[in-house]
Amino acid sequence: MSGFLAGLCVAILPLLATGFWLGRRTARPQALGGLGTPVEHATFETLHTASLAAPPLRAGLTEETARKSARRLRTLLGTDALCLTDQKQVLVWDGVGGHHRTEIMERLAGPLETGRGEAFPLTCDAPDCPVRWAVVAPLTVDDRVHGTLVACAPRESAVLVRAAGEVARWVSVQLELADLDQSRTRLIEAEIKALRAQISPHFIFNSLAVIASFVRTDPERARELLLEFADFTRYSFRRHGDFTTLADELHAIDHYLALVRARFGDRLSVTLQIAPEVLPVALPFLCLQPLVENAIKHGLEGKADKCHLQITAQDAGAEALVVIEDDGAGMDPVLLRRILAGEVSPSGGIGLSNVDDRLRQVYGDSYGLVIETAPGAGMKITTRLPKYQPGVHSAGRLSDG
Repeated sequence: MSGFLAGLCVAILPLLATGFWLGRRTARPQALGGLGTPVEHATFETLHTASLAAPPLRAGLTEETARKSARRLRTLLGTDALCLTDQKQVLVWDGVGGHHRTEIMERLAGPLETGRGEAFPLTCDAPDCPVRWAVVAPLTVDDRVHGTLVACAPRESAVLVRAAGEVARWVSVQLELADLDQSRTRLIEAEIKALRAQISPHFIFNSLAVIASFVRTDPERARELLLEFADFTRYSFRRHGDFTTLADELHAIDHYLALVRARFGDRLSVTLQIAPEVLPVALPFLCLQPLVENAIKHGLEGKADKCHLQITAQDAGAEALVVIEDDGAGMDPVLLRRILAGEVSPSGGIGLSNVDDRLRQVYGDSYGLVIETAPGAGMKITTRLPKYQPGVHSAGRLSDG
């Protein structure tokens, strides 16, 4: 990510330079009231315009995003016309001279292939057409040309050539960030699928075996467990939203524990301490349930006698503090570090590295799992969840029907 921030700074500096150049051109001795010198005023206007153009571009290069950003980009360059293209067509034309679309697309083969900008005169029979010259600047992401920015002006201008190149470079950074966001989304979706694949065979087999054991001896109990199983699997395999609420995740955990209790009876005792004020907190989908399953796997299945599981969720100011603790067999800390590093994936390490990675991706490296354990000493997993994080919103509670 530091590379992208550095790239973003590199892309913003030319905009500052453009603002400085515009300010010098329009400078007057007197200061503008409340906005400092003319140079500072021009720089502010440049950055403000760039900030308005950025959000649409963070969704990628499409007709809609091009349409929303084109006017701001044209304002940055101060040209009579500007167009954005992909590799096949003009996505938007802002300003005068729209009849030059076809001619410009015919001249883009070189820049689209080489990734180098060009400037060329336009041919036009309309005597009142103010655009006679075009400057083409490629839009690249990871050394691949995705499209072009074309600025049109009445005459050739070396300043416009450089300015168009710098603005195109800034647009390319926004598109690169959009590509990063999309890659991150695909990665999270892949990790959720992998997590479901880890959970489902182990859990489904054992749950169905337990339900089957009650069919003859206690049909009503079997029916209740079947409903618990249906509710849990419907939640686990839902297809909408990367995030859920703490309330929904705990509700799914309750269904899961009902099935575990049916299997192990009084060998498992559970204590829950949940602060009501943290229930609406949004968090990554299937984030806590794998930790509970891991506690059952290591705590209950790893020892012969009884096991106690405690789940707490506390209000910690701007964060919710969730702790999942068992008094089971524990784990060698060296092995745990290898699991979190993705070096090994034993059958007992369900989802630990997956959950840790997803928490760090969503909230930052300081929000990974904190795990305390030792052989024979149980395991305590602590995670902090910010009550507000940009881009983290629950998809809404699933109905039980």
